[in-house]
Amino acid sequence: MSSLEGEAAAGRVASWFIEQWGSRSAATVNARLNALASACGWWRDQGWISEDPLRRLKRRPVEADRTRSLDRAEVAELLGRKGVALRERTLWRLLYESAARASEVLGLDVEELDLRSRRARVRRKGGAVDVIVWRTGTARLLPRLLGGRRAGPVFTTGRRARVELPPADIDADSGKARLSYRRAAELFEAATGGWTLHQLRHSALTHAAEDGANTSTLLAFSGHTSVASLARSARGSGEALARWQAGRDPAARKR
Repeated sequence: MSSLEGEAAAGRVASWFIEQWGSRSAATVNARLNALASACGWWRDQGWISEDPLRRLKRRPVEADRTRSLDRAEVAELLGRKGVALRERTLWRLLYESAARASEVLGLDVEELDLRSRRARVRRKGGAVDVIVWRTGTARLLPRLLGGRRAGPVFTTGRRARVELPPADIDADSGKARLSYRRAAELFEAATGGWTLHQLRHSALTHAAEDGANTSTLLAFSGHTSVASLARSARGSGEALARWQAGRDPAARKR
């Protein structure tokens, strides 16, 4: 462990860490740094090192997630907009009604859908298998989108794939590929003037919280595994805060 002692060693550790993780998000950088700090603390307890080889590295500040949730009128206008292609109409409504991540929905295969029960199996962030559910709007659109297909990706490109892809990402009958997140995001942002697909999930969770959904329901709805993560996504909107304040205003009650 002598290679971890001294200023030169601290410099080497810092250079190695920055090369490995410097381009990653603040949360990732901090998580890796915490893991190394824990290991170094244990090594000091064993008497293997006496210094802190991480002393030239600093944790990065994590910016608060201030993604703006869409208000209900904005969502209603978007989901009811005329002239939107069936694939996009179905995807956007499913994302909002299920509060699922876009990657989870775009990864769906037809075989994973239970159209009668309005639910599907998805693989959540981290790999856990979970269930998402939807409402009448999506239930009416999905059969039209599938057109009788019984296998392959639910959301596909508009034409046959031009490059070789894994069989799981191709509809065997039409040769169309699974719709990518990048393309889905581009179409959504172009149609909305800059909104993101994540805002549909964020808005769904916010509106559910405003409607009184309890914590356990919101955790199941979102697929989050921690209340802290949920709190960043289910944050009340400005209009809900205004209604709450108006209801508490003594002058308003007198009127």
